[in-house]
Amino acid sequence: MVRMSADERRESVIRAATSEFARGGYHGTSTEAIAKRVGVSQPYLFRLFPGKKAIFLAASERCMEDTVRTFREASEGLEGEEALHAMANAYIKVIAEQPERLMMQMQTYVAVAAAEAEGEYGFGETVRAGWMRLWDTVHLPLGADVNETTTFMAYGMLVNCLVAMGFPPEHRVWEGLYPSARAKGRLEK
Repeated sequence: MVRMSADERRESVIRAATSEFARGGYHGTSTEAIAKRVGVSQPYLFRLFPGKKAIFLAASERCMEDTVRTFREASEGLEGEEALHAMANAYIKVIAEQPERLMMQMQTYVAVAAAEAEGEYGFGETVRAGWMRLWDTVHLPLGADVNETTTFMAYGMLVNCLVAMGFPPEHRVWEGLYPSARAKGRLEK
């Protein structure tokens, strides 16, 4: 049996944590469940990460960075409306093929609100910094137009909510979205 390096095991923890947190959220997911999914003990888990919050934050950051990369790769060499549709299509494909990424995003936003309600602001600062990297990644291909960027991000959040709520692709709620943001035919399971 080949032993994994600490970095490889850390990656395994991030993937497992994304799956577990996507389903159960921060408060509903135990580190025991993450350790079990990875096949390590909890003490080993805490040698890789200082605690549950650090594991959640690593999974959240990975999710955001994966989305940044998706948009960057989709818009490479494109501008304006071509970039907009390429990014929208790439994102719709990702959330259709990897629904855990969408659910992890949604759980992240809930976790920020819950932490800040309890007076803990560091987590939200980190998540907002990731959101700004996402914003900047979209902003330039859209001609550095704040209105276009805002509209694109707003449509993206609407798509997130509609998909998370389980609206089927043929539902009339999708009709008002621009063609690349529509889920028709793309989110069928």
